[in-house]
Amino acid sequence: MSKKIKKSTLLAYASPGIPTAAMGVPIAIYIPPFYAQEMGLGLAVVGLIFMLARFWDMITDPMLGTMSDRFPTRWGRRRHWLVLSVPIMLVATLQLFMPNPEQVSAFYLAAWLFFLYIGWTLLTISHTAWGAELSPLYNERTRVQGAREIALIVGAIVCLALPSVIEQMGPENVAMARVASMGWMVMILLPITVFWAVSKVGEKKAVVVTATSWKDIFTLLKTNAPLQRVLLCGIALGMSQGITGALFLFLAADVLQLGSWASIVLLLFFVSAIFYVPIFSQLSHKVGKHLSLGTSVIIYALAINAFWFIPAGAVLASAIAVLCLGMNMGAPPFLLRAMVGDVVDDDTVTTGKQQTGLFFALYNMTEKIGGALSIGITYLALDMLGFVPGGVNDEATLAGFKLLYIVPPIFLSLLIAFISHGFPIDKTRQERNGKTLLARQSSQLEVTKKEGLAENLTAEVS
Repeated sequence: MSKKIKKSTLLAYASPGIPTAAMGVPIAIYIPPFYAQEMGLGLAVVGLIFMLARFWDMITDPMLGTMSDRFPTRWGRRRHWLVLSVPIMLVATLQLFMPNPEQVSAFYLAAWLFFLYIGWTLLTISHTAWGAELSPLYNERTRVQGAREIALIVGAIVCLALPSVIEQMGPENVAMARVASMGWMVMILLPITVFWAVSKVGEKKAVVVTATSWKDIFTLLKTNAPLQRVLLCGIALGMSQGITGALFLFLAADVLQLGSWASIVLLLFFVSAIFYVPIFSQLSHKVGKHLSLGTSVIIYALAINAFWFIPAGAVLASAIAVLCLGMNMGAPPFLLRAMVGDVVDDDTVTTGKQQTGLFFALYNMTEKIGGALSIGITYLALDMLGFVPGGVNDEATLAGFKLLYIVPPIFLSLLIAFISHGFPIDKTRQERNGKTLLARQSSQLEVTKKEGLAENLTAEVS
């Protein structure tokens, strides 16, 4: 079986997570209100565009995931796709994060958002699939995805610290300067970290998958029960995180009235998430990934109720609540991705196909669908409530906002706990699958050697 991966290798592999988060955090938190308010497109229009853009991923994710499995180069199956994603992401970042206000329209936002998601899909699918293939070991796979999650959180923290720095510089247009600074972070770090990862970290040899049709994908979705579970959890997690992410700035500014403390409190959310990664990683080593996942979401469902009772202006109480809620960022994402890797091996034992790219594409797609639904529905609901960002809202409107912010994530978190309970692929089954796959690889290697020897003897006789 594979040995423990070196820390330096993990660091290099995980590093593209930093600019990935620097892209993801603004897209979830800052870009929607920026285009809705500063660019004047309105909440309903922006919410609809983001929802449609995410549904665009329903087409691109499986296609690009299948491509990642089918078309290797001398580098392997994953690394060249990471490199290809870089120019796409750079161009889209420039247009979305540094727009010319005179050119901005609903079509402008939609077009560049759709283009961005193509590059982002290439990056995230290839990166997560690559990580799942670095080791077949149950706990080591958790360690790899945990390292990537820490890199994502670090990227988010740095990205969220930028607004405070920008505000201190006193630019003429604070909102535009804040978003532009996040864009520059992506454009500088993405090529550097991708180059480091692809040059430092190798790939395990894998069997190239033949063509996969949409019928094959639908059959897979219909018959693979463990995959169904992780995908349903992915949708629920995407919706839960999407709701709290899309509404947090409004919660901080208009409901909790934190003023200049809003960015710092949001930063605490991500700082706390770093500490939850090793905690729940160690817990998963003892009780399994699915039980560790269920524990984290149940605690989160209880903790988020604190916002019912926190009065306006209570900075300390808000900070304490956010420190507790950071586990929803720190635990479920990397645990679910590690579970997807186990599902891939389980399917490979059954079918003989190693479709890591497709499986992670399907998982990423479900998270995006959940995020799309959350932004589209919540922004539309805010519009129907009559909620005015930065304006005067009566008590009934603010109560409706709290209801929207708290209740759906509670339901979704409990749903994840229910779905993940009794997940069939535990450490014992994964280790058995790993031994089976290793035996197959050894057998194939022996066959290859014998075939090569036979060819050499034939050539000598001739």
